[in-house]
Amino acid sequence: MSLARAIATVGSFTLLSRLVGFARDIVLSAVLGSGAVADAFFVAFKLPNFFRRLFAEGAFSAAFVPLFARELHDGGRAEALAFARQAQAALLLVLVPFTVLLILAMPWVMAILAPGMRDDAPTFALAIEFGRIAFPYLLFISLTSLYGGVLNSIDRFAHVAATPILLNLALIGAVLGLTPFLPNSGYAAAIGVAIAGVLQWLWLLVACARDGVGMSLVRPRWTARVARLVKLATPVAIGGGVQQISAVLDVVWASLLPVGTISALYYADRIAQLPLGVVGIAIGTALLPLLARELRAGQAASAMTNQNRAIEFGLLFSLPAAVALWLLADPIIRMLFERGRFGPEDTWRAAGALAAFATGLPAFVLVKALAPGFFAREDTRTPLYVALGAIAANIALNLFFLFATTLAHVGIALASSLSGWLNAALLAVVLLRRRQWVPDPRLISRTVRVGGATLGMGAALWVVLTWLAPPLARADLMGGAALAGVCLLGTLVYAALGALLGVVKLSELRYVLRRQPGLKSSDPGEQP
Repeated sequence: MSLARAIATVGSFTLLSRLVGFARDIVLSAVLGSGAVADAFFVAFKLPNFFRRLFAEGAFSAAFVPLFARELHDGGRAEALAFARQAQAALLLVLVPFTVLLILAMPWVMAILAPGMRDDAPTFALAIEFGRIAFPYLLFISLTSLYGGVLNSIDRFAHVAATPILLNLALIGAVLGLTPFLPNSGYAAAIGVAIAGVLQWLWLLVACARDGVGMSLVRPRWTARVARLVKLATPVAIGGGVQQISAVLDVVWASLLPVGTISALYYADRIAQLPLGVVGIAIGTALLPLLARELRAGQAASAMTNQNRAIEFGLLFSLPAAVALWLLADPIIRMLFERGRFGPEDTWRAAGALAAFATGLPAFVLVKALAPGFFAREDTRTPLYVALGAIAANIALNLFFLFATTLAHVGIALASSLSGWLNAALLAVVLLRRRQWVPDPRLISRTVRVGGATLGMGAALWVVLTWLAPPLARADLMGGAALAGVCLLGTLVYAALGALLGVVKLSELRYVLRRQPGLKSSDPGEQP
């Protein structure tokens, strides 16, 4: 499967998942609102997600996928599958006792995660209960991530990309169906998270069996392959841990601010995650196994070309998305969430955070396109050192924005964006110095053209926003129609300018959807 087809497959299912996720967040904002119960649930939900990104999507995936690709190339599917089963046994050996320990230690964990909540005893008690209910999600989603790495490595992207839809559906169903029978909607949401973990695990377990890579249980054994996996995963775990500590610190900072701040940052981040998920995560998911296979086969030129195309693809969508989210933050938040328990003041808080998150969107996408250049070469230490520098900057920026300015929660989001740019810049510099990534003429040319089209789109949006300010200030049908019209206009302007400037050509779209770019091009810098 070509890189473009893989990105398109992952991106399309991720887009569907994000749209269902919007429906989920609309339900959550209407039922939970952004008060004490919502803050308690979002803190509790943050905890298994912290370790999910550390164990599953972070360290484990980055180390496992290149090693699985090596086993596929050298020993065939049988050897690769035996390694995957050994990895599953090792993962269970760590995660089962860890999950039990964290559930028992939840009061102390919550005291570290949200110290500001301890002054509000009822909210703090809810966060502990919600955390205990939701935390088993970690065990099942970690296994799900392992199965996803196996399926992606054999070019089975669709089932993996569709998996997050189950989380969104489970949360919607639980909140709407269970809330009337429970003390409050937070309990229903926490139960929905736990149910979602089981559903996602079963979904990919069945998918693996269908594709001939059934993940049966084996006895844990310390083998050379498992030792190599641990050796590669440890630096990523440390780096991911530091990165996730930064995310947890965002909750700590927010818990020191007025009630509703944690919820506002959550809703803003959910909107910002749409383009990041559709583009950034799709690129990272599709690129890593492809680079690992090509580098293992000695096709370094093809790998570099694919990385250039991935960066080009990321900028094509992330730059206009960042400008649009920055300009449209207020009407987007208002139309999606301002109803029920979510009021105008909540819209104001979340919109400010969304605008700040939007400034870092291209950087987050670039990190997803650059990091596989290290992981595919089984280099997990360099991204660790880069992450340490970026996280140190994030903490320093948070302290500055919170205590030396009046930016409050907006400063928390802005610090994340600025540290994201530092992360991307450092990764790019290291790859450039090692000559493991060299921007080709096509990437440089297209980046300039994408920038020009984005500026033109931004100017058009600014003019229309000024003209349609009264209807956009309303959270009703008229406001929704105005927002839809603005979004459509922005899309058409960007597409027209892109066609005029030659950002994307129809012949190239047909080409990349048929073949893997870079394999048979006489000029890797400008194909076809």
